[in-house]
Amino acid sequence: MRGRSDEQGRALLDALLEGRSEPELAARAASGLGLPERGRYAVVVLRDGGGGTAGTAMYADGLRFVRRRRGDREIVVVSLGDRDPAGLAALMVRWCPGPGGIGPVADGLAELGTARRLAEVALLTCPPGTTGIVRLEERLPAALLVSQPELSARLVSDVFGPLLALDPADRALLVRTLEAWLECGGSAGRAAGRLYCHRNTVLNRLRRLERLTSRSLTRPRELIEMTLALDAFRLTAPQA
Repeated sequence: MRGRSDEQGRALLDALLEGRSEPELAARAASGLGLPERGRYAVVVLRDGGGGTAGTAMYADGLRFVRRRRGDREIVVVSLGDRDPAGLAALMVRWCPGPGGIGPVADGLAELGTARRLAEVALLTCPPGTTGIVRLEERLPAALLVSQPELSARLVSDVFGPLLALDPADRALLVRTLEAWLECGGSAGRAAGRLYCHRNTVLNRLRRLERLTSRSLTRPRELIEMTLALDAFRLTAPQA
């Protein structure tokens, strides 16, 4: 009887994750799973699960995890209690390297559908071939891009059009230089150290990039365009 009750609770949890909102659905799921209806929850969506049996409850670091499988994704519902969700990604990678996405905190079981959908968006901000588990709050600009794929493709074409016509090795060199420069806060010297080249080499590559894109890295609006186009390109570029 207990096993049947657990299975019913998990089926109700699946319905909540799908975004269904029938009357008393959250209350019945809470009763079936022994979870608080009004508690704080995080939803994690993993592209590759961590092994084991989906559907089982787990406990780690004082948190309760309930795992579910949906197609090629594994969904983990985490009962946070009063814990800060900021450390959840680091805890999750001990079990699964990712890639994975974490949605915003849901204030109750009834909000799990929205949290799951936004966790899926966070997962989409992980570039192909990468690992790691990211929070939506850390990837909002990229989340906007993956939520509008047609506009993102237009942005890449408009900003990086001439760059895309280059030899792949030449294009990759300029893209990596721009990435390093941005990651180093706009410091050509620090970017040069990361790229193992001279500072003037970095500056020359950036000037060439400006000529190709007809945009200046010193103009804030054009820099925003370049940065967003770079994110969109990284999220869609095929892996070598």
